[in-house]
Amino acid sequence: MHTLRTRVAFALGMSFLMAFIMSAVLVALNTGIDGDFLLRWTKSFLVAFPVAFPVALFVAPLVNKVVGKLFPNG
Repeated sequence: MHTLRTRVAFALGMSFLMAFIMSAVLVALNTGIDGDFLLRWTKSFLVAFPVAFPVALFVAPLVNKVVGKLFPNG
């Protein structure tokens, strides 16, 4: 059983990395990489991360449970 602290730490790390990478990729694909890319990427990340964190915090246990049922022997 995971403690609340480990669940929060996992969600924080996972959501940070996912929002960081996905916002960069999507901003680059949608608007290109030019002189304003870093500003657009930062703005996009600052919107994405607060959304991604609670989603990761509450969805990860559900996904873990589903995966456990799909693969009961590990």
